[in-house]
Amino acid sequence: MPEVSSWLRGQRKYELVELAQEAGLRNYESLKKTELEAALDEFLRANETTLSKHSMFNPFYTRRRPTASPVKLESVGSSTGAPAWEAETKPVRSRTRRMTRAANEVAQTDESSPERAASKQLLSPRTPHMRQSVPLPPSPAALADAVDTSTAEIRSQVASAWESLGLTEQVEMLRELLSSVSIEGAILLIEAAGLRSEVLPSRYAFTIPAVMGLSPTGWPVHVPDLFACLSSSFWAPVSLWALTSLFVPLFFAYFFNLTLKAKRAHAGSHNQPTHQSTQMVDPLTFNIVKGLTAYAVYSRQGRFGGIFVDDTVDTVQRGVPGGVDGFFIGSSIGVLASIYDAILKK
Repeated sequence: MPEVSSWLRGQRKYELVELAQEAGLRNYESLKKTELEAALDEFLRANETTLSKHSMFNPFYTRRRPTASPVKLESVGSSTGAPAWEAETKPVRSRTRRMTRAANEVAQTDESSPERAASKQLLSPRTPHMRQSVPLPPSPAALADAVDTSTAEIRSQVASAWESLGLTEQVEMLRELLSSVSIEGAILLIEAAGLRSEVLPSRYAFTIPAVMGLSPTGWPVHVPDLFACLSSSFWAPVSLWALTSLFVPLFFAYFFNLTLKAKRAHAGSHNQPTHQSTQMVDPLTFNIVKGLTAYAVYSRQGRFGGIFVDDTVDTVQRGVPGGVDGFFIGSSIGVLASIYDAILKK
């Protein structure tokens, strides 16, 4: 078997396919590259008289012939009326154009298959389809403006909902109410609430029916036993607490009112009337007397001349949060609050 032409071995697979189509070779589709080279070589040798006139196969037959001398090349060029190198390169140019066209057709055939098109679309990260499916902002500045606009709208909606509920006015009213209540009043309310649970116990009244998902047994309701108000076990502790925490401190705070003296001294030094308000009772004197009274009654066993017994004193101590220490802590807080209030009014 003769050796395969080196020209055919230098061709690529799609170029060999183009040559086989032009030559009229059959049943070449399943052949490998080396088998196709051998088949083409044999076919071209067998059909030399017919295919040698074809410009596409001139390189194959030219290389098989002996190399032409420069004189022969000149004669070829002169006979055709063109330079010899031009006559030699024209078929090559034609073959190059044909092979390029064949390569483009093979590439188009590969791209036309659905599998290759799908894989190419998956591998390409910047396809027009992906650019259309993912909306992108025109610029970072536009994105920032959109975020600011959305935030402002949400803030305005929340503010409108808050104003429609009227919570701002209610909070301000509660604040004014709590600010108007003095420290002494708040301490007295805490002591009275603790004492109520001791002298006016709660009794079972009824049960709220159970609600599905909240309480399977219902809610028992207890109310204060008002019949206890008719007994001395109620009035004796309440009277003792009222004397030690309210009436005795009020008596001394009214007559020993240091704020009244401070007002008169201020008016005399400036020789003009003052607009400073005068309190009916001095809060500092009130808290000092309250602490001293609690110490005398609950710690030193002072009984107001034997009016109250030890059981009554014990009941008050159990009822007031903290017992004797609770009285002292409340008085200390009142003293500090009265001094702070006096400094603010200077």
